[in-house]
Amino acid sequence: MLFAPRMKAEAATIKAMIALYCRKHHGGPELCRECREFEEYALKRLASCPFQEGKTTCGNCPVHCYQPKMRKKVRAVMRKIGPKMILHHPLMALRHLVDGFRKKPKKKKGKGSKSTF
Repeated sequence: MLFAPRMKAEAATIKAMIALYCRKHHGGPELCRECREFEEYALKRLASCPFQEGKTTCGNCPVHCYQPKMRKKVRAVMRKIGPKMILHHPLMALRHLVDGFRKKPKKKKGKGSKSTF
């Protein structure tokens, strides 16, 4: 997966959050199978984000890329690990906070009458 600079930072943030979550809840030095699969899913969704460098945080995005089950999981990870990120990865946490204040990207109109993202 090739990412532009901002997307690389987003990918590093979600990977760090999943790693902290797994270590705390599943207790191992490496990601368990469930968390590894979730990380792969999250990175795949990030790579296919229609807004790329212009995106806000996923929680503020007008397009929900995650399946409902996975969306619930990412919310749980963010809720439990988000506050701890300031201790473990302060720069990532600060950047993510600032990104949350970005304006929501506007949906682009494609050819024809359907909206494309």
